[in-house]
Amino acid sequence: MTYRPNSTDEELVAGCCDGHRLAQRYLYERYAGKMLGIPMRYTRDREEAMEIFNQAFLKILQNLPKYQPTGPLGGWMARIVFNTSIDYVRSRKTYNQTIKFPEVMEVDGVSRNEAFDQLDAEEIYKMIQDLPAASRNVFSLYVIDGYRHKDIGEMLDIDEGTSRWHLAQARKTLQKKILEMEKTRTVNT
Repeated sequence: MTYRPNSTDEELVAGCCDGHRLAQRYLYERYAGKMLGIPMRYTRDREEAMEIFNQAFLKILQNLPKYQPTGPLGGWMARIVFNTSIDYVRSRKTYNQTIKFPEVMEVDGVSRNEAFDQLDAEEIYKMIQDLPAASRNVFSLYVIDGYRHKDIGEMLDIDEGTSRWHLAQARKTLQKKILEMEKTRTVNT
């Protein structure tokens, strides 16, 4: 069979399972842009995220023969990329100690203000990437991916209170950056 960029997912999966390099290339190209956002949430730069994504794609290729098309291929692949990203975070154990912090009262969302309304997605994304690794990971898992602190604690092998503390720290830092940006924009206008 001849593989093309517009081949169906099913055709590309079959080609990948048979070891056809062109099918692997087209599957990679089709999903790389969509899937790269997952490890980008847990890393500081694109190179590190690409390393994680490439590890995940290797796992995807190795497990494609086991894939059961009961759901979309992209969802199945995203799960592997997510799990690979979390494994990477765990392997970085720079903050993996258990710390007991008092319960932090959760405040849903960041205060909306004029500066926040003017931020575009790229600015918000950059602010999140600039957070310290532990806080960035907890923030992404909680706010973006929707996990509970109990689940985050199990995934990252940290105490639930530590997860809450990192989320609170991330929110404080983001609020501070948003206020600084508001001041900067006010001065420049």
